[in-house]
Amino acid sequence: MQSFLQITTFSLLIFFYSLSLSIPTQASFDRTIEDEEVQVLGLNFKKEKLTHFKFYWHDIVGGPRPTSVKVVNPPRKSTTAFGVMNMIDNPLTEGPKLGSKLVGRAQGFYASACQTDVGLLMAMNFGFVEGKYNGSTITVLGRNMVFNKVREMPVIGGSGLFRFARGYVQARTYTFNLKNGDATVQYDCYVMHY
Repeated sequence: MQSFLQITTFSLLIFFYSLSLSIPTQASFDRTIEDEEVQVLGLNFKKEKLTHFKFYWHDIVGGPRPTSVKVVNPPRKSTTAFGVMNMIDNPLTEGPKLGSKLVGRAQGFYASACQTDVGLLMAMNFGFVEGKYNGSTITVLGRNMVFNKVREMPVIGGSGLFRFARGYVQARTYTFNLKNGDATVQYDCYVMHY
């Protein structure tokens, strides 16, 4: 009986050991995604397209319902407002008038990041609320030298229909109110996406 128990125990040990050898182990945290999985994700890397959007960004800092609010004051006085940071939830409209059709919102922040000129660090998502792009976003992160006629910033990604997006935006000041600081900026956005 003891011999039978030893043989059974030994057989079970060999069985479980061989079973552990057949279970694949993942050697790292990454893997290549196969073509079939890419299709399930809704991507077709062979059909990339370029889309141009033109809309108007309304930065409202004055009045009873601002869309841009200062959240950080500079530690000292500066002619360029170096250190100031504003959080934004700015409307994006089809035309230059604030009452034009709303196509999305610019959400994020801008901060004065230059000590010698008026230069902003812009970090924002263009969240679309219109048409087939409703719910999709384009992410912009870049330098905005405010007094240049045309400012160019990179598109670094997106979500929804803009997964893996890349491209650039060009910003042109349409109006600027010296009394209250409100601004309307035309954005031309060129984005490569699938």
